[in-house]
Order: sequence, then C-alpha cells, then structure tokens
Amino acid sequence: MSKGESALADQQGKFTQVVKDGQKVPEIEWIAGRILLSNKRLVLVSNHGKRTIPLSNIATIRGREHANKPLAQVSNYLSLQVGADVTLISPQEHQPFEQALYSAVLNQTVIAAKHPAVKGGVVQETGWEKGRLTLEFEEQTESGTVALAIATGQFVEIEIDDVGTVTENTAEVFGEERVLIEVEHTVDATAVETHISGPQRKVNILASLLRKGEQQNTTDIELSNAEAEVLMALYSGVSPFQIPSFTGMDVEAVEAIYEDLIDAGILEKKRVRREVQLKARGRHVASEAIGEE
Repeated sequence: MSKGESALADQQGKFTQVVKDGQKVPEIEWIAGRILLSNKRLVLVSNHGKRTIPLSNIATIRGREHANKPLAQVSNYLSLQVGADVTLISPQEHQPFEQALYSAVLNQTVIAAKHPAVKGGVVQETGWEKGRLTLEFEEQTESGTVALAIATGQFVEIEIDDVGTVTENTAEVFGEERVLIEVEHTVDATAVETHISGPQRKVNILASLLRKGEQQNTTDIELSNAEAEVLMALYSGVSPFQIPSFTGMDVEAVEAIYEDLIDAGILEKKRVRREVQLKARGRHVASEAIGEE
C-alpha cells in the first residue's frame, strides 16, 4: 500500500461490469473473487486479473433497487459509476462493507451547511457556514448518523433512519452557484431542514446514503382532511396538547386521529397521555400535504 493508505475491508464476493464506455454490456456474468477496500481505492481481484478503482473516481453509489431484474439472482449489491462505466459489487457481508465504503468516500469532507434552513415549516434567516462531515455507524445494525461539525462550533446530527425527505437543488453558496441537498429530519422533536453543499460528486453520494432513510419512511397512505390538518399542525411545531384548540376539533376526535396515525406508523406515543411525536414517515406525509395546499 502507498504511504498514508490503510486497509478497511477484505471480503470474498462477486462483481460484474454492466456498462462499459457508456454502453450496456450485452452478456452479464458475475465473477467470484476478493473485494478489497482501503481509504484510497477499491480493488477487485479474481482469476481474470485485478482491477483498481480509485475512490476519488467514484461518481455515484447506488443500491440494488436501481438495477435491472436479470441481476436479481444476487440479493444485495452496490452499483458504482466511474466515468462512463458502471460496476456492481456484491460482498458477502454487505452491510458492514457498504458502511465502510460510504465512510471511506465521505468522511472528513469539507462542506457548507445551512442549519436550520427551515424549522417547523418556516424558512429561517440562516446563512451558509463551513463545516466538516463525518459518518458514524452502529455495529451490527443499519443505523447511522451524518454528523456535521460547523466552524462556528455548532454540531448537527442527522440520523439516517430519521430522514423524511431528501431534495437535490442548486443555490448560491458563498457567491457561487452550487449543488446542494435539502434534508428534512428532527431536532428536539421539531421538524427541520438542513441544507448541505459541497463537491458535486460528494453531494450525490451523500444524497444516495440519506435516501436510504427517505425510502424506508415513504408511504402511500391517504389522509382525511382532519388527519392532514392535525399532521400539518404538528409539523409546524404546535404542541400535541394544543391541537384540539388549534384545530377547533373535540379532544376525543383528536385522540382518535392520534390512535389511527400511530397504528399507521406515522406518529409514535410519548410518555404522557395525548403526547405524540411525528415519526420520519409522518413528516414525509406532512410535508407532502403542505405542498398540496
């Protein structure tokens, strides 16, 4: 290994190239071999030879849900775009390898952040600040946190499981037009948006990671007018105890709505009677309902 390079993972697995020079490979064949990861490169080794992919060349990282049905014979894999090529890798221990790869690519990235850009559905007069991004994953679980250390001393944690929506956009950041992602999550039970900008390649990969939380919190539930009104009030920061007077509904009617939304996985019960909190799925539904107003 080169100076400053350290090994992060070494697994048996399979890999295959599905796009080469911008053209789909006509016959796809999984190749068994070793998948090695360091803080600088990914190396695929098999009886056919060795292929090295510098991490700095990886433009996107995507999961199995983005690939074609003929590849469904492999339960889990990652899709890596490098220039005009797309390679799929399927390590035997998928989850820890995936986390190690995201960490190797994103850790210590210098970013610009606006936090909170939106709080309780209200746009805040918050400016852009420089910061640094790190990832923290819990062992043996899929849970993880995107941590932002802001230059002003502020520390922002975005739990991936808590992400309601992720939107890609462009805006003027420090006087330049840049790509950014708008991430909806919670801070102290209040729905907020944190906006993150940085190198386009890193922003694209961070968006893919955060969308893992968004995807698991997406729901197709249809809300009644009363349910939508309660959700939007909670999303805006109204206390659960104030919802009846805020909406003009009877206490019993509001409690019945709470129970229905708890059963639907949109709200979760807190310690005290009639105290509830929006889950990430609920914030996703609420933000969609607000957008339809």
